[in-house]
Amino acid sequence: MTNYLENTEVIRERNKRLLTGIRNLPSVPFIMVEVSKMLDNPRTGATDLGKLISKDQAMVAKILSVANSPLYGLPRRVSTIEFAIVILGFDHIKNIVIALSMMEAFKSKEDKNWNRRAFWLHSLITASAAKRIADDLGYRKSGEAFTCGLLHDLGISVIQRYFYEGFKEICSLVNDQQMRFTNAEQKVLGISHQEIGQFLIEKWNLPASLGDAILCHHNPSEAEHEREMAAIIHLADYMTQRFAMGDLNWDENYELDLGIIDILNLGDESYLESFIQSYEQLFRVQIDSIKF
Repeated sequence: MTNYLENTEVIRERNKRLLTGIRNLPSVPFIMVEVSKMLDNPRTGATDLGKLISKDQAMVAKILSVANSPLYGLPRRVSTIEFAIVILGFDHIKNIVIALSMMEAFKSKEDKNWNRRAFWLHSLITASAAKRIADDLGYRKSGEAFTCGLLHDLGISVIQRYFYEGFKEICSLVNDQQMRFTNAEQKVLGISHQEIGQFLIEKWNLPASLGDAILCHHNPSEAEHEREMAAIIHLADYMTQRFAMGDLNWDENYELDLGIIDILNLGDESYLESFIQSYEQLFRVQIDSIKF
């Protein structure tokens, strides 16, 4: 057992060094930097910000897709980026741009073990559900909950892109030995996709709260920081599996951490169950509304 633990720690440290040393690790995208700069200027208006974001039409399309998401909960349809900025507010737009920029920067190629569309769909629905849950529970950082939800599994994409041999081995262990993905990650890499996600947040100098919540989104009861956000992401993530809508194979046999009852003040297991069930129709409408 001692040798196994020592070997696992050696693998973990090796892969952390590899992550740090990856030369082609994407740099912070131009639009993300420019949006942040512009929002630091109190004179910036919705028109100015809209012109900047409109330089990236793919970004515009995704922001409008997010804004019109049934789970996102806006009362009317948003047809222009300027109106999206006005109705969502600068902070929410910044959070969306950050998350979408990171998703694009770490986009992986599709292969037989990796469905890029399914990954994007899962990330988008988890993010939208996390914001809706945060709003419904009165959690004040619902914009950050959206960002965190969109990025919670980004580490999986990094494994597929930068540790491809390890990725194939992980998939083989799952397919041939019925091992859970999270256990296979540790066996092969000695590091989890949650830890990689936290690393990326630190690498890009984003709020540590996002990294803390990403690190513990599978087990929010163990979180030392940002327990509420981790619990919200965990619940949204669990719902995708529970409803089999926007779910990801990496989360098969997802276990609900009942510690979220106390963390989110959800009363008891009976109330938690009714709370979860109340979102099923929203998920169904959300899935039906997605055209890409």
